[in-house]
Formats: sequence, C-alpha cells, structure tokens
Amino acid sequence: MIQPTASFKENLQLLPSIDGLARIDLIDSSGVIVASIENQPGKQGSLAVYQYLQQSFGALHAEAAAHGLEVFAEHTADARNRPGAHPNVDRLLEILGGGAPLRIGLVPA
Repeated sequence: MIQPTASFKENLQLLPSIDGLARIDLIDSSGVIVASIENQPGKQGSLAVYQYLQQSFGALHAEAAAHGLEVFAEHTADARNRPGAHPNVDRLLEILGGGAPLRIGLVPA
C-alpha cells in the first residue's frame, strides 16, 4: 500500500495505471450496481483511487474508506465542507460513518 501525502496530485502518481479500464461498478450486498465511475476526463482520479482500493482491500469497507480518504488528501476536507461537491469522496465518508460496504467491480475496456 502507498503512504499517502497531503497532495492528491502526488498520490495519483503513486497509484497503478488505469489504462485498459473502462469503468468500475460499485455493487451492494444484494448484487445491485449502485454507482459507476467511468474512465473519462474529470473522473480518472477517482477511478484510479477506487481501482487501487479494490486491489489493496478487495472491497470498499470502513478500513478501505479511511485509507481512500487519505489518498484523496485535500479533496477530503473540501468534501466535508461542501457535501455533494465530490460524490466519490462523499461515498467514502458515508461508508466510514457506518454505511454498508460495497464490492468494487473492475470493468476492462
């Protein structure tokens, strides 16, 4: 696992490549896809973080969410101050706060 810095941009440089990944699906305990993150401009940072969390933790649970919030660095503080501005960070905050864990499905391009 990486040791996150205080900079999201720097943390992204430490994460595995998302080349060859079309999207990730977030799947609840009943098998329903509750969200997807596409490999497109503006979402690639979140895609990289969630792929990394899947590879490191196997699922999105409280421990993975806590680490993901460290990786998102300055965006985590902004998300806490502006709910809704960073939905992929908000999701981690929700899980850390007791929300149901999710499976992370990697969908190749």
